Formats: sequence, C-alpha cells, structure tokens
Amino acid sequence: MTTQADIDREIGALRATGGPQPRLDYPPYRSSTLRHPTQSPVLADPEGAELWAPCFGRQDVADDEADLTIQHAGEPQGSRIVVAGRVTDGDGRPVRNQLVEIWQANAAGRYWHQRDQHPAPLDPNFTGAGRCLTDDDGGYRFTTIQPGPYPWRNHLNAWRPAHIHFSLFGTDFTQRLITQMYFPGDPLFDLDPILQSVTDPKARELLIAGYDHSLTAPEFSLGYRWDIVLTGTHRTPVEAS
Repeated sequence: MTTQADIDREIGALRATGGPQPRLDYPPYRSSTLRHPTQSPVLADPEGAELWAPCFGRQDVADDEADLTIQHAGEPQGSRIVVAGRVTDGDGRPVRNQLVEIWQANAAGRYWHQRDQHPAPLDPNFTGAGRCLTDDDGGYRFTTIQPGPYPWRNHLNAWRPAHIHFSLFGTDFTQRLITQMYFPGDPLFDLDPILQSVTDPKARELLIAGYDHSLTAPEFSLGYRWDIVLTGTHRTPVEAS
C-alpha cells in the first residue's frame, strides 16, 4: 500500500510544476487521475440549464441559516468559531447578494453523510451546513464549530487538515465556484495532496484563513477572517468541475 513517505516524494517532485489554480491531474491525489476532465468542455446554454436548476433569492435565505450552532435542539460539541470575510472582484469591488454556502465535518472530523463511516462520533446537534447572502460590502459571516481533521483512503495513514468547504454562485447556476478554507498553523498542510495540488505556495496561502481577534467574542468563540477574490491575479484557488 502507498505510504505517506511515497506521497511526500511525489508531492516534492511536482512542486512548482503548475500555476495558481489546482492541478486537475495530480497523481499524489489518487482519484484525480480518474476524475479529471480529459476532453474539452462542452458549451452549455445557461438559460437551458436554469430551467432545471434551483432558484435562490433573498426571501429563501433566512438569517439564522448562517449560524450552524443553533439548527438543532441542543448545542453541538466542540469549540465555537466565527468565520467572516468579503467576496470581491479583482479590483476590490464588493460582490453583493452573492449566495455563499458552507459544509464541513464536525468537531470529531466526521461528516453528516452516509458515506462517511470512519469511527468518530456523529453529533446529533450539528449537521455541518449553512448559507447566507453577502451584504452591500460583499461581507459574509458564519458561526460554526471548529472542524476536526479526518482520515481518508488516498494512502496509508492519510489525514485531511481541518477545513470548511465554500460554494459561491454567480449570476446564474452555471457559474458555481467551490473551494476550501483552511486554518493557520495546521501540521497536516505539507502532507495533504489535495491542498498541495495547488503547487504555487503563494496561491496555497490564499486558502488559509487568518486569526482575527476583532471577530473573537469574549468567552464565546474564536474568530477567523477569510476573503474570497473571484478574479484577477490574486483570485482564490477554486476546484475545477
């Protein structure tokens, strides 16, 4: 079976071999060799696609959906955190009324999903999904639980760093972007082939939130700030579909 040492050697051999966006075919991330596109994209008619896509609007997104700690009868286990930031274009202009969705593992590193069966406890008071709309300044804000790292079957003793998945919709359903936000100082960064598939070190740093004491609430929650840039040379790396 492939070991972490094998993966480390493969990651090292591929450093600085790509650009600021994730490599689609990244051998250390084993399943990418099976899932990456091998043919040119097919042009889709946005209007036709939207006939079958969900329709979102302000009236459909409640304010309390951005607080993942109050969605059930009891309080979830783990440390509360606030994650906030701005969604902007490459010139720093705010992207208003942008639908932002997040999903994540619980404090024990387990998703509320039937395919996640690793031996960590589920939390009956934490589903791990929320959404909000950006305000006039492009701002978003979530209250949630610090997610835990978790094992995955890419190789022997493989662990994912703690992270939160982000989804953003543009002006139509076909413009959806998906990315991941990480937490500062995680020792698993260098061992993770998904994060390392962004081979540009400066681009990888754009995926790591910063601790923000101004977002930290006394005796309640820690705060992290993470801005998302949609265009330009400093745009946030996103997962290609």
